[in-house]
Amino acid sequence: MANGLLLVGCGKMGGAMLSGWLDQGTDPASVVVVEPAAALRTPLGARGVTAVASAGEIPAWFWPDCVILAVKPQQMAAVTGDFTRFVGPETQFLSIAAGTTIGFFEGVLGASAAIVRTMPNTPAAVGKGMLVACPNGHVTDAMRKRADALLAAVGAVAWIGDEALMDAVTAVSGSGPAYVFYMIECMTEAGIAAGLPAELAAQLASQTVYGAGALAHAAAEDPGTLRKNVTSPGGTTQAALEVLMADDGLAPLVRRAVDAAAQRSRELGG
Repeated sequence: MANGLLLVGCGKMGGAMLSGWLDQGTDPASVVVVEPAAALRTPLGARGVTAVASAGEIPAWFWPDCVILAVKPQQMAAVTGDFTRFVGPETQFLSIAAGTTIGFFEGVLGASAAIVRTMPNTPAAVGKGMLVACPNGHVTDAMRKRADALLAAVGAVAWIGDEALMDAVTAVSGSGPAYVFYMIECMTEAGIAAGLPAELAAQLASQTVYGAGALAHAAAEDPGTLRKNVTSPGGTTQAALEVLMADDGLAPLVRRAVDAAAQRSRELGG
């Protein structure tokens, strides 16, 4: 009977997801990790997780109900075929690789494989991720609930039925944290240019983005309303927004950035 998690790849994202599962009460004895890097495997033993260097070292008694493929997209073709023996009616495959399509996995694992393609983002490392999932036709309701619970351990989860949307998902939320980090960098540099000490400028920028994000998440109002609420006519915020909201301001720049990321996601998918 399939009853366990097989995590293939324990880098930043795979490791963050594993920590979330263990923190949520997953039995470490039910988890096997395949990770070639010894430095990443070593700490897992202290948490009671079985960690091996290759698929051939997976214990014979172990049979997962979920195989999580958490390797880089460029490595996926070389790795996925090692796990075809687990394809069956009780096991689903969950991929977190950008640009790697369900069709690719069906081509490697077989047309009968149950596959969930998902796009997480790096805030999953602190339990605040955004994860969007898309199943193929062999994913049962029970499998979907299982995948949803696994993903929810590290953030908010949304499901889509049209895989074509995944490129846009990748561009907005998958790559999105980097846009926010860069915004913090830019705000910090602008604060320094305005005369603030570097440490204070960095604190102001980081905490302001953190607080504004938390408020946007918790508030009943939409972001546009929140923006208007903090903008006094003729005040300092309005002066800044006149720059950011100009025809050549932030909105068209973000659209171009998202379009570029979506196009690259499509290219990765072949």
